[in-house]
Amino acid sequence: MFPGVRVGERIEGQVALSGEEIANFARLCGDQNPLHHDEEYARQTRFGGIIACGPHMTSLMMGMVATHFSRETAMLGLEFTFHFRKAVLADEPITIAWEVMTVRPKASLGGELVTLEGQASNQQGQVVLTGTGKVLITAKL
Repeated sequence: MFPGVRVGERIEGQVALSGEEIANFARLCGDQNPLHHDEEYARQTRFGGIIACGPHMTSLMMGMVATHFSRETAMLGLEFTFHFRKAVLADEPITIAWEVMTVRPKASLGGELVTLEGQASNQQGQVVLTGTGKVLITAKL
């Protein structure tokens, strides 16, 4: 195993996305749903305001994994799966956490395959997003 990668290891962080950040990301990824940029429209929906688009939250979760593992090793994301549980409102503090579930050698890829389980939760402890991932950790890509 590579130094620092172990079963049970946790990666955690917090984020709160402004309405402007949500609108900019949605436009950049091609999501023109008015829930992400039209305050008047969004206020009249079941959400009561601007919400983050799915790709925004999943990008933050995947980015957290990439940043964590690329600090001391080379890493490559192999697969991620996400399930949306609850909308994320603009300016809502969200805690993102991943846990390493397995680490196993993969000689044909010259590294370790690491599987992770993650979730994002709001301040009320409600899970807004869950995910699983598999990454390759190696000395060099």
